[in-house]
Amino acid sequence: MKQDTILTRKNAMSVAGMALITALITLVLMALSGLTGGYSTQGAMERSGAITLPIIVHLSTVIPAVLLGPVVLLRKKGDASHRLLGRTWSVLMLVTAIASAFIHAPGGGILGTGYSPIHFFTLWTLICIPLAVWLARKGHIDEHRRMMGGLYVGLLVAGAFSFIPGRFMGNLVFG
Repeated sequence: MKQDTILTRKNAMSVAGMALITALITLVLMALSGLTGGYSTQGAMERSGAITLPIIVHLSTVIPAVLLGPVVLLRKKGDASHRLLGRTWSVLMLVTAIASAFIHAPGGGILGTGYSPIHFFTLWTLICIPLAVWLARKGHIDEHRRMMGGLYVGLLVAGAFSFIPGRFMGNLVFG
């Protein structure tokens, strides 16, 4: 029994370490984005004359993630195909989240940081993807399944909020 407690404490430290590293990476990326002036603002779009690289990367990974998500969630679990498709979806989501850290409107957002509440999903994704993979590897399949399902729902919710009028995608689609 005592050994189980030690393993549980060790596992908790491992998860906390992964979460801390992921959070630090996200904060560094957000700081870099802030120092470079942001990429999704109207001014940045006018200066560049085109959609910026972070937006291109974000859109080119988020669209396949939205389409691949139901395939991974609804098909047979645990086989080699599930693992390959799941890894692919996870990488798409991580790249999407990292790219989103570079998409903000300096001076606006929460406390003038340029980041809106939708960016909390960036941090959440960067924490939960490694945690969900770790859970699957440790055999905690129910927790893994709930976390991955929750991330997919979060992806859809965050995506829906990006189409609000006044946001880049809302303006792009609805004018």
